[in-house]
Amino acid sequence: MAANRCNHTKLRRRLLGWYRRERRELPWRIAIGQTGRPVPYHVLVSEAMLQQTQVATVIPYFLRFIEQFPTVQTLATSPQQQVLRLWQGLGYYARARNLHAAAKMIVDQFAGHIPKRTEDLLLLPGVGRYTAGAIASIAFGKAEPVLDGNVGRVLTRLWAISQPLQAPKTQRRLWALASQLVPQHHAGDFNQALMELGATVCTPTSPDCTRCPLISLCRAHSSNRIASIPHRLPRQSPRPARHLVLAIKRYGKFLFQQRPDRGLWSAMWQLPTAETLNGQSPAQWSWQTLGLKVNHPQELGSFTHRTTHRTIQFVVHRAQARRGVITSGLWRCLDEVDDLPLAKPQQLALALVRQHEPK
Repeated sequence: MAANRCNHTKLRRRLLGWYRRERRELPWRIAIGQTGRPVPYHVLVSEAMLQQTQVATVIPYFLRFIEQFPTVQTLATSPQQQVLRLWQGLGYYARARNLHAAAKMIVDQFAGHIPKRTEDLLLLPGVGRYTAGAIASIAFGKAEPVLDGNVGRVLTRLWAISQPLQAPKTQRRLWALASQLVPQHHAGDFNQALMELGATVCTPTSPDCTRCPLISLCRAHSSNRIASIPHRLPRQSPRPARHLVLAIKRYGKFLFQQRPDRGLWSAMWQLPTAETLNGQSPAQWSWQTLGLKVNHPQELGSFTHRTTHRTIQFVVHRAQARRGVITSGLWRCLDEVDDLPLAKPQQLALALVRQHEPK
C-alpha cells in the first residue's frame, strides 16, 4: 500500500508538471498564466462537443456557439432549430438536443447555475458519469474521476492491462484506478492532464513514448507491449444500406421535410428521403408517401456516407411535381435554406442538386 501511494504521488506530480508546461491553449480553458477556474457553462458546452469528436474540429464550432449563445440562459430560450443549425456538420446531433434540454433544466431547476454536485449533474440530459466528473472537477475543483477513451488508453498502458478495454470488468477496474489517482487538490488539472496525455502523446497508434512524463512508471513500455495495449474487441462491420433522395421541384422551389424527433439525424431537415422503397419506383414512392405526383425522376448521382453502424449509399434523383398536396414540409428556393439544419448527407445531396440546376 505504501509503495502504491508513493507511485500515485509520483505519477500525479510528474503529470501535473508536464501539463502545466505542455498543455494546449484551448478556448474553454483558463488562459496559460492566469489563475482560477474556467466558466462552468463553457465546460458544459465543450464537453458536449468533444464527445466522439477531435479538439481541432470542435474549436471553431465552440467559438461560434458561445458567440451566438453566450450564457446558459440564452441557450435555453433559443429555438432548437437554431441550436441544430449551429451544430450542423459536427454530427451526433443528439448531443445538441441534449445540451439544449440541459440548458432548459438548468434554468428551470437550478436557477440558471450549472450544478456543482455530481448527483445533480447526472440529472441533466446527455450527462453521464464521465461528463459529470469532467464538469465537477474542471469547473468546480471537485475530486471526481473521469474515464474516456484517452484516459482509458493511458491507464491500461500504465498498468499493462491486457483484458479488452470495452469489457465491463476492465471498465470497472479503470474507474477504480481513476478514482484512486484523482487528487483532492487540482483535480481538474489532473483529469485534463490525463486526457491531454492520451490525446497528444499516448496516442492509439505510434505513441511518442520519449515525450511521456510517465515513461518510467509505464508497465506496458517496460514489458514492450505498447503496441498490443489496450486490447480492443473487433468491431462489427457496418451494415450496407441504400437511401433514395428525391429533390422535388415546384414553381422554382424544392420540398424540404423535418425528420422525426427520434432516430438518426432526428429533428434535422432533409429533401424527401426514402430509407426503403419496398419495390416501388421513386415516382410511386412520392405519390404513396408524399401525396405528390411527379414526372419521371432523373438520377443526378450518388455518394456513400458512413455512420457508426451503417454504410449508406445515397442515390439522388430530381423530379418536377405535377399535382398533389403535401401534408408536411415546406417549399424553399435553394438559396433560402440557410436557416434549416441539414445533416452532412443532405448537404451533399443538395450540392448535387445545385450542380444540375440551370445557371
